[in-house]
Amino acid sequence: MKTLLKLVFFLSAVTLTAQNTYLHCGQLIDTKSGKIVKEKTIVVSGNKIISVKNGYINSSNPNDKTVNLKSKTVMPGLIDMHVHIEGETSPKSYLNKYTLNDADVAFNSVKYAKVTLMSGFTTVRDLGGSGVNISLRNAINEEKIEGPRIFTSGKSLATTGGHADPTNGSKNSMMGNPGPKEGVVNGVGDAKKAVRQRYKNGADLIKITATGGVLSMAKSGQNPQFTIEEIRAICETAGDYDFHVAAHAHGDEGMQRAILGGVKTIEHGTLMSKETMDLMKKHDVYLVPTITAGKFVSDKAKIPGYYPEIVAPKALDIGSKIQDMFGRAYKAGVGIAFGTDAAVFYHGDNGKEFGYMVEAGMPAMETIQSATITNAMLLKMENEIGQIQPNFIADIIAVNNDPTKTISTMENVIFVMKEGVIYKN
Repeated sequence: MKTLLKLVFFLSAVTLTAQNTYLHCGQLIDTKSGKIVKEKTIVVSGNKIISVKNGYINSSNPNDKTVNLKSKTVMPGLIDMHVHIEGETSPKSYLNKYTLNDADVAFNSVKYAKVTLMSGFTTVRDLGGSGVNISLRNAINEEKIEGPRIFTSGKSLATTGGHADPTNGSKNSMMGNPGPKEGVVNGVGDAKKAVRQRYKNGADLIKITATGGVLSMAKSGQNPQFTIEEIRAICETAGDYDFHVAAHAHGDEGMQRAILGGVKTIEHGTLMSKETMDLMKKHDVYLVPTITAGKFVSDKAKIPGYYPEIVAPKALDIGSKIQDMFGRAYKAGVGIAFGTDAAVFYHGDNGKEFGYMVEAGMPAMETIQSATITNAMLLKMENEIGQIQPNFIADIIAVNNDPTKTISTMENVIFVMKEGVIYKN
């Protein structure tokens, strides 16, 4: 009997001390309907939303916590589908790969991860690094450090001399002959092996560089760099591991090969033609525009010495064209997935992308939906993140103003909750 009484007392104490969080929200964005609703209370228990109630509800449990967001606009945590969380732009970036050890990169990435989370991005897709990004994801998942939920490609895949060939710009004696293990593909066999190596390394998805790039130490920023057979082999093998494939692409021919080869997203898409837009709609491929990165590199290219001589002309040419292309692609009905290419610009400035998308003609609410429900669907987490609904993970942020009236408010997130934990208030 004494044992039973002790058990009852213990369970009563646990019930009494269990803490829920009540968020009093002045305005709440319903991302599924695309509407703003007023005066709601979100009840969070553990890492989940347990209810969304009308009005401002108070708990009878003295151990519960109430957060006053009555003057704020509340929405789900944001999802950025294109970041590189291991590094950040600087005039020393090209030297860093020869001077920084993996440990240096890891310590730097901790800072960038925290800045990203504090900017309201509770989930990101990391599209290429040295492999430290995989360890960073694991450390965040194990709650060793603070940062967003990360889906990572590990090392991007390239062809020899292509945009993600890690030895571009090196002197001949240091170039070697990187292959599938290092993410360099030449032929169908290499393509399959490179995907399997990413799986072995612990990646969540695959990223290929279907065309030349702006910031790589190579002349062309737009030439196609994979055959369609190689891309098809990558995508088919990726499918075996339940990976989707993201394709960096500026040039139109490379985009078309990537779409026909089976990729799910086109990153940047700068020189996209109407024919390619139609192909994307036909094959259900989404555009990740990265307008912020384009604007940043075209501005920095005007500063002598910020980029190497081989890079600056590409930055001036390509970067300035992305926003216009995005506007045309949106009007043509291409699916849009929010993504910024953070690291090409400063981490934490991801929210600027919303304003640039609105400038190009996309309504503010749709930009927010692209960064929530659309991206959640692409990550196969549409029943877990991207909405404020019962049983969804409690990723919740707040801004000062109504973004449908003042989109710049998305650059100043003042409240961040990830998985029920408040990181910023």
